[in-house]
Amino acid sequence: MSSIAGDLTHLSGWVAYGVIAALVFGETAIFLGFVLPGETAVVLGGVLASRGHVWLPLLIVIGVLAAVIGPLVGYEIGKRMGERLFASRALRRVPGGVAKARATLHDRGGTAVLLGRFVAIVRAVMPAAAGAARMPYRTFVVYNVAGGIVWGVGYCLLGYLAGNAYAAVESKVGTGLAIAVAALVAAAIAFWAVLRHRSASR
Repeated sequence: MSSIAGDLTHLSGWVAYGVIAALVFGETAIFLGFVLPGETAVVLGGVLASRGHVWLPLLIVIGVLAAVIGPLVGYEIGKRMGERLFASRALRRVPGGVAKARATLHDRGGTAVLLGRFVAIVRAVMPAAAGAARMPYRTFVVYNVAGGIVWGVGYCLLGYLAGNAYAAVESKVGTGLAIAVAALVAAAIAFWAVLRHRSASR
């Protein structure tokens, strides 16, 4: 996963937009999130925007669209395949992801689609679980769109701010301290993600 993330930082222009959109779309449409979480791609896209490799407003639009359309495909797959999908060998290998998504969906209904957006493994299977459970399509769409907007805008800006912080520090005090600041920012992001995960679990 780290090698894929490293490759993303060298992209620019439409190639970068296309790769980021494909990773975000594929995460929930074809369960690509088990390989590389879409949030990683979007955050790195924000970093690219801070370096001038992509335009932030367009990145946000593309990220949000991919984050909304991908789950719609995942929902249809779950609706058509039902329990056969979750009995597949590939999903049985995911530790706890399917069970957690289905339990959250059962307990919280439509809200689970919104909350599950912020938990990587759950995000990958929640749309299919909602489709298999025959959640009303309108309910799914409302929560999916709301979650896609908040998630897409939030993580794009998070990456952009992190990238800008690194560039500002590096220009004034050198690369060594800039790396240290970047590590602190990454730790803060990780801490925030853990809190969101625990909140979603509760």
